[in-house]
Amino acid sequence: MKLTDIPRVSLSYLPTPLEPLKALTKYLGGPQIWMKRDDMTGLAMGGNKARKLEFLMADAINNKADTALTFGAVSSNHCRMTAAAACKLGLKTLLVLSGEKPDPPDGNLLLDEIMGCEYLFLPDFNDPSKFDEMRLAVFNIVQELTEKGRNVYMIPPGGSTPLGDVGYYLAAVELFEQARALDLKIDAIFVAMGTGGTHAGLLAGVKCLKAPTKVVGIAVNKQGSLEELGLPPVEVIVNEIGDLIGEKPNATRDDAIVDYNYYGEAYGKITPGCIEAIKLVARLEGIFLDPTYTGKTMAGMIDYIRKGKFHKNETVVFMHTGGYPGLFPYGEWFSQEA
Repeated sequence: MKLTDIPRVSLSYLPTPLEPLKALTKYLGGPQIWMKRDDMTGLAMGGNKARKLEFLMADAINNKADTALTFGAVSSNHCRMTAAAACKLGLKTLLVLSGEKPDPPDGNLLLDEIMGCEYLFLPDFNDPSKFDEMRLAVFNIVQELTEKGRNVYMIPPGGSTPLGDVGYYLAAVELFEQARALDLKIDAIFVAMGTGGTHAGLLAGVKCLKAPTKVVGIAVNKQGSLEELGLPPVEVIVNEIGDLIGEKPNATRDDAIVDYNYYGEAYGKITPGCIEAIKLVARLEGIFLDPTYTGKTMAGMIDYIRKGKFHKNETVVFMHTGGYPGLFPYGEWFSQEA
């Protein structure tokens, strides 16, 4: 299949800006730091999932689905953006959420409720001992909806399928077109690594473009979490994307750089480095990050720079994947001091 043959709907304002972070660069003493503003994709406060959903929702429509069902934590950006895409395209949404329901709802769950989507809570997805229970519950839910005449399209956590990840192959192409126009040589890209799809899509683009650029995934969950969720390693996803679009990225395990040193105690648990990174970028650049994904990723990138892993004349790009609503439930961590 060719890339142009893959159905797609428009959900994003593209291309997103590529912005120099001059104050942060000066503060850290180099390298040259740029930010790819995928927080500005536009759909439901923006974020990276819009690029994936352009392909996933097109597939749902082609399959005559009337309901999109997906999974995530109570704070899931992916769930919020899936609900928004479904609203825009006239589909219903059912969200299967883990974690404790806040009362009253806040952050992304508040936005889910405003959009009128259905949701329910199941056992924590991060507990492998409960996966069979979760799968059986989801199977029963889908069966019940089908018996009621609804046609359900299931989207995995993070929208991470080769089809959805094509969106980030195209994001890489877009990024390098912008860099070429600015006469930039990108030495490294930093991106949050949750379910692996955004990382894999970017790496697929880098490999197919034959760019000498490292894609560094800063993990937001413990090592082995992809396997526990039944998701393949990043390099496998990269090659599956290539198969889908008729390219040969030939990614190996060495290409898939994933750093697990910055996620802290657990997914969604804020870290001191994350707090520092969020405050620093807000106070120097007027840009907000979130505690679960971009804050930890920025903390990782800052640590790399402080440890001298880049020369002053090199260029790194931070992929801002959005997640603003996820900041508000963490108010106590930021209101304790000025």
